[in-house]
Amino acid sequence: MGGLIDGLLSVSPVLAYTLVALLVFAEDAFFLGFVIPGETAAVLGGVIASRGEVQLGWMMGLVVLAAILGDTVGYEVGKHAGPRLLKSRALERHREKLGKAQDFLRRRGGAAVFLGRFVAFFRAVMPALAGASRMHYPRFLSFNAAGGLVWGAGFVLLGYLAGNSYEAIAKVAGRDITAVAIAIALVAVVVLRIRSSRRKRRSANKA
Repeated sequence: MGGLIDGLLSVSPVLAYTLVALLVFAEDAFFLGFVIPGETAAVLGGVIASRGEVQLGWMMGLVVLAAILGDTVGYEVGKHAGPRLLKSRALERHREKLGKAQDFLRRRGGAAVFLGRFVAFFRAVMPALAGASRMHYPRFLSFNAAGGLVWGAGFVLLGYLAGNSYEAIAKVAGRDITAVAIAIALVAVVVLRIRSSRRKRRSANKA
């Protein structure tokens, strides 16, 4: 990983744009998030921008676009090869996490697609799970685009502000944003249950 990081920080601007975008794209499209977390590539894109070698706006735009397109490819893979893929040996050791991701998707739908973007394992598998479950594509795309925009712009900006402290920022940000995403999900569950209870009480009172 260290050699990859050093290499990315020393390439030409055009190659830097290309490699960062490809790493972010491949994480979701081909499940490479198990090897190279996408936030690492996004943060490095910001670091390169902070050195004046590439434009921050262009790097943000490319990372966001790569994230959205990567999820779209992952969705199509899941739609056409979902059952076979989920039963493959490559995912055997992740069976428990896959079960949790599937349950989260069943319970939260589009919100799971958005929040999954901020949790490393979910980010890699959620698009394929959404495709396998036949989630309506326009619905998937809207939540996918929102998540890609917030995640991509946020991590690139973190790298830009961090400068050469990218390694510490990538690790801390990945951990903290995961915690924030879990907290948001828990709050959403509580709010939905409160609303559901109120609706039931109102229905009972009317009856």
